[in-house]
Amino acid sequence: MKLLASTAALLTLIATPALAQTTPAPAAPATAPAAPAAAAPAALAAATRLNLDTPIETVVADAEGKKVLDTDLPGLTTNDKYDMFKSMSLNQVAGFAPDKLTPERLAKVSTDLAVIK
Repeated sequence: MKLLASTAALLTLIATPALAQTTPAPAAPATAPAAPAAAAPAALAAATRLNLDTPIETVVADAEGKKVLDTDLPGLTTNDKYDMFKSMSLNQVAGFAPDKLTPERLAKVSTDLAVIK
């Protein structure tokens, strides 16, 4: 009988409005997912006039851009195959010459292009 009484008491507690109607925590406001860390350099590149995604011939058409390429990547603009890849960006060409266009060299070019106004 005591067990039955304590079970009834427990059911009474559970059925009380204060406990039975607990409200769930409010949902977090809907926001756009955070951009991945890799997007930050991409955003910086897009914000600069000349960057690693700019066609090489466009960079070369700018005197300061050509100077950066000639300094950081000597021989690029005088390469006998220049006409074949000039319409591509450095990021695109890097896939064909990873030994020449290393991430370190591309980072240097990117930094030097970013200061051109």
